[in-house]
Amino acid sequence: MEKDENFSEWFDRVLREAEIVDDRYPVKGFVVYRGWGYEIARRIASILEELLEEDGHQPVLFPTVIPEDAFRREAEHIAGFSGEVFWITHAGDRELERRLILRPTSETAIYPLFKLWIRSHADLPLKIHQTCTVYRYETKATRPLYRGREFLWNEAHTAHVDFEDAERQVRKGVEIYSKVFDRLCLSYLILRRPEFDKFAGAVYSIAFDTWNPDGKVNQIGTVHHLGENFSRAFDVTYEDPTGRQRYASTTCYGLGISRTIAAVIAHHGDDHGLVLPPIIAPKQVVIVPIPMKGYEDAVAEYAVEVEGILSAGGLRVILDDDPKRRPGEKFYKWEMFGIPVRVEIGPKEVEGRTLTLVRRDTLERRETTLDGAVGAIRGLFREIEENLRERSWSRLRSEIRDAESLEELRRLMEERRIVRVNWCGSDECAERMREEVAGEVRGMRWDVEETPTGPCIACGGEAIYVVYVSRAY
Repeated sequence: MEKDENFSEWFDRVLREAEIVDDRYPVKGFVVYRGWGYEIARRIASILEELLEEDGHQPVLFPTVIPEDAFRREAEHIAGFSGEVFWITHAGDRELERRLILRPTSETAIYPLFKLWIRSHADLPLKIHQTCTVYRYETKATRPLYRGREFLWNEAHTAHVDFEDAERQVRKGVEIYSKVFDRLCLSYLILRRPEFDKFAGAVYSIAFDTWNPDGKVNQIGTVHHLGENFSRAFDVTYEDPTGRQRYASTTCYGLGISRTIAAVIAHHGDDHGLVLPPIIAPKQVVIVPIPMKGYEDAVAEYAVEVEGILSAGGLRVILDDDPKRRPGEKFYKWEMFGIPVRVEIGPKEVEGRTLTLVRRDTLERRETTLDGAVGAIRGLFREIEENLRERSWSRLRSEIRDAESLEELRRLMEERRIVRVNWCGSDECAERMREEVAGEVRGMRWDVEETPTGPCIACGGEAIYVVYVSRAY
């Protein structure tokens, strides 16, 4: 099945056959992470957690439940999430005196504790993060990894002495997320969301949008400046050096691990299945013996020797010596699982003390000596990463088009492109684009200054922004 011809079916097949997730759990919108998929998730989380902790974020784990009174403290926030929360109303047959919700995001859980933890300016900045699941009653069509009712993410929350220090942390959050996505060889647009689409309770929101083969963009991370909005709602104050009580300025940001896995699959996969960047592959190398009559024992012994050498060299290796499956069946399986490098061992390799290496991204073959195998494979890893990164960015560039009229925008939306247009900034013109061309205004570039070159595409008035329009999950 070809990926770009029928992405939806291809994606579902990869999720099942590569043992990423199983969506047959008997509650709609909930999936089971299987071994291969959960190991990928853990490795993505580990990359992010290491970068956050290098920046001074402390790891925490808050309860899954939030009391109703805390949730209702920030009016704009509750308005943004009220239709999506799961309520806990009973314990057994007893109705709870105090209703609880399953966290849709954790601001209203965290700020009552920030109020206790922060006393003076010496306690700031305070930075925490947690990798956890969140729950939102998604009413649109659910889609494994892209849109569910339980999803895996990492969220960070920080408090600062003033708006400017929080602003610096916003930039740091964007930098950290960029590093994660760069290591995963993913391309992305960093967009400041329009006012009508910012996070509920934020001063402004920044999002990482990336392309998808079906033409819908995938939001994989967001960073929000919250100003004093939540601090005022939860009375999070500190004593400054003069003895004055001041409200802390705060930020929050979340990276969707589920959606990031979806992006890795969608960007790098091919008609054979997954193609994994070596940094997150649960196994980086698979050894497949190819025994021939009279060489069975020699091939088996050499394969074990090779496994020991590669493992000692710090590579994550699996030896597939299952006698019940032919080499071709093993090739099919491990190509589906996306292992970056396959090592083939037959009589020729045994006699020459060599290895045949097959890189997963291009299926190119090359030979190396056993003595130089670890270095050769690590060199292949670098080549694979460079190739995946270039292919992803090249595809993103090819997906972006410019439109100067609603008719042109409509045509490009039907072609499922990401379209750059001039916009006056009014909600009415954004809504007109959504209604007439089925495209959402995703926002303007945050990292690059772009100046309008003509009038607003919707009303013909003066344009203030250059924005990107697309369909989205």
